[in-house]
Amino acid sequence: MQDRREQPLVVQGDRTVLVEVASPGYLAARDSLARFAELVKSPEHVHTYRITPISIWNAAAAGMTAEAMIQVLEDHGKYALPPNVRSEVHDYASRYGRVRLERAGDHALALRSDDLALLEEACRSRALAPFLLQRPSPGTVLVDARWRGHVKQAMCRLGYPVEDLAGYRTGAPLPMDLRPAGPDGDGVELRPYQREAAEVFHANGSERGGAGVVVLPCGAGKTVVGLAVMARLGTHTLVLTTSTTAVRQWRRELLARTSLGPGEVGEYTGQTKDLRPVTLTTYQILTWRRRKTDAFPHFEVFDALDWGLVIYDEVHLLPAPVFRITAELQARRRLGLTATLVREDGREEEVFSLIGPKRYDVPWKVLERQGWIAAAACHEIRLPLPEGERLSYAVAPDRAKFRIASENPSKLPVVRRLMDRHREDRVLVIGQYLDQLRRIQRELGAPLITGATPAGERDRLYDGFRDGRIQTLILSRVGNFAIDLPDANVAIQVSGTFGSRQEEAQRLGRILRPKRDGGTARFYSIVSRDTTEQEFAANRQLFLTEQGYSYEILDGADLPSPAAEA
Repeated sequence: MQDRREQPLVVQGDRTVLVEVASPGYLAARDSLARFAELVKSPEHVHTYRITPISIWNAAAAGMTAEAMIQVLEDHGKYALPPNVRSEVHDYASRYGRVRLERAGDHALALRSDDLALLEEACRSRALAPFLLQRPSPGTVLVDARWRGHVKQAMCRLGYPVEDLAGYRTGAPLPMDLRPAGPDGDGVELRPYQREAAEVFHANGSERGGAGVVVLPCGAGKTVVGLAVMARLGTHTLVLTTSTTAVRQWRRELLARTSLGPGEVGEYTGQTKDLRPVTLTTYQILTWRRRKTDAFPHFEVFDALDWGLVIYDEVHLLPAPVFRITAELQARRRLGLTATLVREDGREEEVFSLIGPKRYDVPWKVLERQGWIAAAACHEIRLPLPEGERLSYAVAPDRAKFRIASENPSKLPVVRRLMDRHREDRVLVIGQYLDQLRRIQRELGAPLITGATPAGERDRLYDGFRDGRIQTLILSRVGNFAIDLPDANVAIQVSGTFGSRQEEAQRLGRILRPKRDGGTARFYSIVSRDTTEQEFAANRQLFLTEQGYSYEILDGADLPSPAAEA
């Protein structure tokens, strides 16, 4: 039996968990712990995780029991588990589903609980009271069905997330099948985890399924999971995506991999308002309005047809106005797709209560070991600010400091050296600031895609990259999401959005599709040393560290030249 002193976890009474990276059991402990805890910080030797109510509830909704969570802490713990942590894990896990929401006629729902005192306390709260109708029995309270989402939000804020068993409207029928995979690349053969994710969400059509989030790495085929769910349900479907480019990619996937024809798939974008049994739209068009005081004119799409399923692609980016309308869409099945449940605005609770809990996820490194996504090596390249920029940086306000560090002109020669090193590779250069990206464009002579690039031009450039006519693309933030560039194997990040963990994960994800030669993808992040950019970089890397990736720290001055490498 292994000496407990060699175990990697130190579980503390405040529900933080310290993880010793050098411990022999680190990898196994990390993979198990990540199912019900979130990474807070990750310096070289000791990582800090935090066990929270929402992390426990997501694990419980995905089928992990309190005893299984406690077993992880005990099996990998260096010291005895603090008694209060054991009690609190049991307590929070038991709260999920202690209150149920069930159908009670055409226009009412019933909140039910065997814990009469709990239900009484909830009914007296200001958060829930506005939605109550009547109390037919001590263990039941009726609520208006129109306020289903608001009731779930209120109960979540009270610390008792409901299990929603009220069922869903079927929606207008739309029979469809997945096409079998063919030699031309059309059709699809579901991978085991894709099939399992669709099955878990569907839950044999019962009220225990039909709402929730599937978490899979970029490049692992989340869109295919959406298609598999659509085939199982056979109903009119509304798909919300991040961009017109993503809309076009969903359309290509639907027509290539399912039995649907062009007349059954419509686009609702700035250019086209074509409502069909499957309608693809963007968060941007839905949240557009002329003035902040105006209503959202395109929200009518939510009621335009009898949708039986709404798919939220990249659900971690769901804008606040769509949260509000989603609170009133609870009678329709809702599938969220994402690579990470991390939200920089802290609204994970809203995703949990309104879209649904996490139903399925697979650690990135598991899929890498199985060959479904590419192996990746991550490098952080640090370099100083030039002497002429240091004084400007020193006297600048904090926000300006970050931009000065991000646009460090010394990054351009490093990009040039990396391009020389990877002259035979398919490279994405990704950044935040357009002036910086235009300078890189002039230096490299490669095409630049920004938010101002017309959709047709974007598609032309993406197609050129896919077929090999273009070896390098420079991308602004539009490159963070929903781009299918399977042959990209190198990403160079020159600047980013402060400490955004989700952005770091999405940018690595651009190069994770399996490579034909089985080669390793390379992710470079160029950072100004001893600046706020370096501090934010540590936070950006948290989610990927949790998934098992580590960053090799390199000094820009030490990068070998191509001749030296040869």
